[in-house]
Amino acid sequence: MQAPAKTLAQGLVQSLAISFEFFPPKTTEQQELMQRSAQKLLAYQPEYVSVTFGAGGSTLDYTVETIRKLRALGQDAAPHLSCMGGTKAEIKALLQQYDAMGVKRIVALRGDMPSGMAASGDFTYAIDLVRFIRAEYGPRFHVEVAAYPEFHPQAESAASDMQHFLNKVNAGADGAITQYFYSSDAYFRFIEEAQQKGVKIPIIPGIMPIANFSQLKRFSDMCGAELPRWLSKRMQGFGDDSEAVRAYGTDVVAKLCQQLIAGGVDAMHFYTLNRSKATIDVLQAIGIQPKSG
Repeated sequence: MQAPAKTLAQGLVQSLAISFEFFPPKTTEQQELMQRSAQKLLAYQPEYVSVTFGAGGSTLDYTVETIRKLRALGQDAAPHLSCMGGTKAEIKALLQQYDAMGVKRIVALRGDMPSGMAASGDFTYAIDLVRFIRAEYGPRFHVEVAAYPEFHPQAESAASDMQHFLNKVNAGADGAITQYFYSSDAYFRFIEEAQQKGVKIPIIPGIMPIANFSQLKRFSDMCGAELPRWLSKRMQGFGDDSEAVRAYGTDVVAKLCQQLIAGGVDAMHFYTLNRSKATIDVLQAIGIQPKSG
């Protein structure tokens, strides 16, 4: 006898693997905010958390320290590693440091050029970084790379964008995390094309909860993520009503997650912006409750 659809859906939600992204805080106030947010989110027992890359000098130290603090909370923490502006010696030293800390997972990205730097360093693209990690450490690190369902903003064409992704996979990536999106169709089209090209690694959708639409719009303009016209128009209609923005944002993102789960997605990566409420609202809206705490 076939199980009811509702029971099947609940089972899919409860088996969903989740992960969270944080950025390295700089000030004491930011550090306290991240610590509080992390403790609330870790109650959902994520598969791992990631920490974005602070490029250069003392800024990079913030990433290392944040990884250390999250690991101290008993969490598998994956640092982002950007190749832009870095030398092979610097990247190798950083990998050695992470290896000594017990880090098992790396998110390998091209990244943006650090402010004030004119040269790209010893690496130009993420594929160069993936190859370097594999040459130096073999399979020791689980390497995640980026994927762009709505295309990288600097892509010459859809075909070239897919080829860049395939090159990273063939260089040794174990998995991929997508740029955030608000169209499940874009994600599923990307997955279908990648699989037709022979890609077998998991491609995890990146999910951006919506708490502040003005902030989201700035991020999207910088990274090239597409905000649908219907979403922008509806959000603009709320004006300064922050509660309405959050409530509608939760509904939009929760429905996106439900569409992804219904389509077979079994893992999601949430961009938290070091805050917990918007992410928790979405998790609870799709039926995920904390497993501890």
